[in-house]
Formats: sequence, C-alpha cells, structure tokens
Amino acid sequence: MASFRISLPSKGRLAEDALAFLAACGLPVYKPNPRQYEALLPGLPDLKVLFQRPGDIVASVADGSVDFGITGLDMVLEKTPLPTPLLILHEALRFGGCSLYLAIPETWEDVWTLDDLRRHATILGRPLRVATKFPRLSGDFLSRHGIPHTLISAEGTLETAPAIGYADLISDLVASGQTLRDNRLRPLESGRILDSQAVLIANFATLKHNPAALSLARHLLEFIEAHLRAADNYSVFANMRGKSPQEVAQRIFDHCTIRGLQGPTLSPVITPGGNGDWYAVHVVVRKDEIFQAVNQLRAVGGSGVVVTPVTYIFDEEPPRYMALLRALEREAPPPLPYTFQEEA
Repeated sequence: MASFRISLPSKGRLAEDALAFLAACGLPVYKPNPRQYEALLPGLPDLKVLFQRPGDIVASVADGSVDFGITGLDMVLEKTPLPTPLLILHEALRFGGCSLYLAIPETWEDVWTLDDLRRHATILGRPLRVATKFPRLSGDFLSRHGIPHTLISAEGTLETAPAIGYADLISDLVASGQTLRDNRLRPLESGRILDSQAVLIANFATLKHNPAALSLARHLLEFIEAHLRAADNYSVFANMRGKSPQEVAQRIFDHCTIRGLQGPTLSPVITPGGNGDWYAVHVVVRKDEIFQAVNQLRAVGGSGVVVTPVTYIFDEEPPRYMALLRALEREAPPPLPYTFQEEA
C-alpha cells in the first residue's frame, strides 16, 4: 500500500512528456486502466501516482494532500499560495518548455518594446486591457514596467480576444508561435515574462517532518539527476596497443584533450594466443565532443572505436538533494525564484 502520492499532468503534451520522462529515468508508470486517475510506480512502490490538471497539482502539493508533483514552472509561480508552502526540488526537467509573453496585434506597427507599449496606452488615454490565464505573473510584470493595465481573466482560447474586441492584447504561453501568427498576433520583443519548463515540487512540511518522505525525495532526485546528466554524454570505447596501461594513458594525456569524467579507464584485451599488449580505453564525453574524441583516439593509435549512449551517471550525492537538505534547515521554505515572491 503506497504511503505517499505524486501528481502528474492528466492531459495533453505535458502529460505524455511526463510519463516518457519518468520511464527514461527508470521509473515507468503502470496504469492498467487509461480511464483511471490513479497508477503505480513499480520502481517506487511506496509512491502512488495521481493525475490532475497542472494548476490543481500545485494546489494539492501546497495543501499537503499530495506530497510530490510534476507540473510547469508557470503554474507553480502563478498558483502557489504566498508565502509558499512548497519546495521546487528540481527546476529543469527539460520538457514542457514554453515562454509566457505579451502578444499584440500585428497592426500595432509602432509598438515593439515596453516603452512603445506604454506610449500606446497614453495615446489610447486608458489602461490597456490584457486577457490572460496568468493574472499574477502578468500583473506583476506590467506593474514593474509601469504599463497601465486592466487584467481580464479568460479561459479557453485567448488569441481571439483582440479580434473580438474585449481585450487589446494578451499574455499567454508561447512555444512555436504559430497560433499567434494564425491569429495575426506577435510577441512583444521585450514582453517575455517568464521562461517555463516542467519542474518537480514537494510539500515542505512533509519533507521536513517525515523521514520516509525525505527518503523518497532522494530516490526521485537520484534517478532524475542521473538520467539528465547521462542524456548529454556518450561512452567511447577504443582498442589501443601499448606497453602498459600507464603508457597508453600517458599517450592520451599528452596528445588528447578528452579526459572522461575523471580520466580514461583502461583494461587489458585478451587476444588469441595471449599476446599483443592491447588495452581497451573507455572515456565518457559530451555529445558535442564525440567526433573530436574519435579522431583524437585514432590519432594516438586507437582502433575499433565504439560509441554508445549512457543511461545514468550517478554522483556521490545528487546536488539537488544536498540543496534540499540545506533548505530543510530553514523554518519555512525559501522564496520562489521570482520578483513578486520577494516583494510579497
């Protein structure tokens, strides 16, 4: 019986990407009935999976009814009660990327910057009407930049609001920007409010007072950080003749810039007849260093070069788990990483 709960997005691209991400981390979600809003994590049997809307995930983690959640940073910053009762355990899961932008009609040919937008409001002689699903983030941004405005809370499609006439401009999430172009809107050049992606969040009080929950947080961060670190790296293997492992390593040190995580790993290659003084060289390199690594190993006598993806790279301690322990030494969660939180 699971003792703790993690909420994942229930629909859309973010939901699909969250499931794929956890599977890539070695934590596939088992959901036998696609209509159910509960599932299991066989890799972490003490953790039950729930499926909720992204904004509801924030509310559930904040009130403690759910212990962990994966949702967008935009939702965390928009929906979290202040002062915040939650922690962001990992701020960059590398999926769900988008930006919250002010978008204006293409017909506003003289408006390109926030200063232009401020002048446009002066010409209109009234505050700008801004349709948005993010009143906290949008209102804070507009106020900090001195843009007179009235926020219009809206659900559903925002892009039609200026054409219909109930708003002058919108504040909305932008990925490719195609939907804006289809509706004759464009992002304001200096109107980027926030860059967002998926984040892992947890309830601060639960982690502070429940050692079992803290242990689960460590397991989650172990697998997530090991996967994300490995995603940028590849293993490169090559066979190399030499008098000794030390001589082969020194050749690499003298003529190659690649080093691996700490240095090359060498092991003897057993050839037919037991002669030949061959060694297998293994280095871990970043994806953008693969071609350089292959060429350098060839230049110092490497042959039979093999390149394979890396599944996990585990640190001695996950950096974000150590940051979590430092955060739990506080009496209350640290502020969220955004201006309005510091001013609240």
